[in-house]
Amino acid sequence: MKTYSPGPEDLKNEWVVVDASDKILGRLATEVANRLRGKHKPEFAPHMDNGDFVVVVNADKVRFTGNKLDNKLYHKHTGHPGGIKSMTLRALMERRPEQVLIKAVRGMLPKNRLARQQIKKLKVYSGPEHPHAAQQPKTLDI
Repeated sequence: MKTYSPGPEDLKNEWVVVDASDKILGRLATEVANRLRGKHKPEFAPHMDNGDFVVVVNADKVRFTGNKLDNKLYHKHTGHPGGIKSMTLRALMERRPEQVLIKAVRGMLPKNRLARQQIKKLKVYSGPEHPHAAQQPKTLDI
């Protein structure tokens, strides 16, 4: 019995639109990460990029459980001594609500070159409009 490995002719990328209104961040990010990797398809292979393009709208209306708005911190380092900067989830939602979902999905992808290629297929918008109507995306209910 031979091991099946999909070829380039088996890879079909679709476009899907997800409305993030009143969705819990972690549960939404899990579904989006699985779509980006292609784990929902029967021809999934962990070493190939056969996932879909995902467009997320209304990212500013995503929900959080517990006290995450005030307790969750996002860190970045400038590269200089003493250059660590911290920001709460509430502050990041006010400044750039798209980045909250992108960071959550990026943390759920593997840490390799393939994941950097897959995260480029994620398009996140804070409002209900998106410029990807020409791709005729399907609506995905989560």
